[in-house]
Amino acid sequence: MHPNRPDLTLLLAAPRGFCAGVDRAIQIVERALERFGAPVYVRHEIVHNRHVVERLEGLGAIFVERLDQCPQDRPVIFSAHGVPKRVPAEAERRNMIYVDATCPLVSKVHVEAQRHLAEGREIVLIGHAGHPEVIGTMGQLPDGAITLIETIEDADRFTPEDASKLAFVTQTTLSVDDTQQIVTRLQQRFPQISSPHKEDICYATTNRQAAVKALAERCDLVLVIGATNSSNSVRLVEVALTAGAKRAQLISSVDKVDWSSMDGIETVGITAGASAPDVLVQDLLDAFATRFNVIEEVISVAKEDVVFKLPKIIA
Repeated sequence: MHPNRPDLTLLLAAPRGFCAGVDRAIQIVERALERFGAPVYVRHEIVHNRHVVERLEGLGAIFVERLDQCPQDRPVIFSAHGVPKRVPAEAERRNMIYVDATCPLVSKVHVEAQRHLAEGREIVLIGHAGHPEVIGTMGQLPDGAITLIETIEDADRFTPEDASKLAFVTQTTLSVDDTQQIVTRLQQRFPQISSPHKEDICYATTNRQAAVKALAERCDLVLVIGATNSSNSVRLVEVALTAGAKRAQLISSVDKVDWSSMDGIETVGITAGASAPDVLVQDLLDAFATRFNVIEEVISVAKEDVVFKLPKIIA
């Protein structure tokens, strides 16, 4: 204990940080570089975290937003968020080597949507407009086959062609509680609506939100490490505030912490979005340890042992 430092309790959320889909996607880029050599092209950020992207750029990955930015003679990897069907179709037309790093839990939603279409149902997708995962899911089906619903108000305004032939799927990284409110409203309005066989919001999103809920009420401040374009990270800030944290903030790294705002704070919760590497959490803990007499407490709500296989082309 340092006599000149204030005491501080750090509540560490568990699980936090990388999920199995993110871990798999990063491994795919690393293995592709080993097998094919640099450069390997990646369509969109492989996961939404600049720290991860910059490390892979250092190894020889080149990140682009469009397939036409990729040369025909180099491999291209599709990000963990998924892509519309037209993207791999165009890669095949150009005879490109491509590896699909779409998270298997996102692919599950794609399969569900295609099954509903084949069975003659109109489909509702609960999600955020413009997010790559939403673009990818909507792009699995013909234009107009999926209606995007973002809010309860959207659910109230929605009018299906045939309420007896209706189904919903969801983005995997949404707020569990907010999504349930929208689902409940749709089920009230359309009792025959078909639900996913299993929850579309992924286990990692659910667990990270549950861990934040478990610590939020005790916290003067919750710090969420993640990127502003990371849906699951942004949701963690919202969940922390709803669950009772006095303040909650999204930071990309320890460099973004406003230490001058820590006066009088006694308890800080720490978590990380599913695309944030653990080194960023450790850097933050180290920084607290140089400024405070820290007592760490882990708030654990689940143990995760999910592992996804790599594609055969690079396994």
